[in-house]
Amino acid sequence: MLMLLGKKVGITQVYDEAGKLLPVTVIQAGPCVVTQVKTVENDGYNAVQLGFDDVKASRRKKPESGHADKARSVPKKFVREMRLPDDAEAEYKIGDSVDVSIFSEVEFVDVTGTSKGKGFAGPMKRHGFGGFPKTHGTKRKHRAPGSIASHASNAGHGAGPKKGKKMGGHMGCEKVTTKNHRLISVEQENNLLVVKGSVPGASSGYCVIRSSKRSS
Repeated sequence: MLMLLGKKVGITQVYDEAGKLLPVTVIQAGPCVVTQVKTVENDGYNAVQLGFDDVKASRRKKPESGHADKARSVPKKFVREMRLPDDAEAEYKIGDSVDVSIFSEVEFVDVTGTSKGKGFAGPMKRHGFGGFPKTHGTKRKHRAPGSIASHASNAGHGAGPKKGKKMGGHMGCEKVTTKNHRLISVEQENNLLVVKGSVPGASSGYCVIRSSKRSS
């Protein structure tokens, strides 16, 4: 599996070879620096740690700088690990640079990001509840969740509703992965990936791009 860190630039439209208009998302992917290579002998598992987007000098901390110095780099804002099988050997060495060229022969990718935060939302917006009838007899209850009665009781396991009960609450700002985005183009000069469809998060939000396990 191939992996790269990036930042969502925004959405636009492009025409394919058949002249069909496609909605696409532009992602600035890399270049990423290999900040650490973990092995079973030293760390208990195999992994490659990647870093993306430099931290400006005034905000660099000494522990982060010491870690980055081993890779002959500077501290990065976005750091993630690519886990490898225990019997696999990492292809990269500490300090190597990884760019969009690794996706030159990839057809589909999975993108992981943080969804947009919506704050406190009611059950209709958060869970798609239908609400009360908009007819005579309903007063100021059109968007109410209705009575939860015993459906929320957790008898024998302490007080309070069951975990996962659909009610109003904090919406968004969660880790979301969308799968099997067709990779439209790879622009190595500008370190850009153009993928079909929308990816999680707002513009300028960080994301992780991986080659898809499935081809469709």
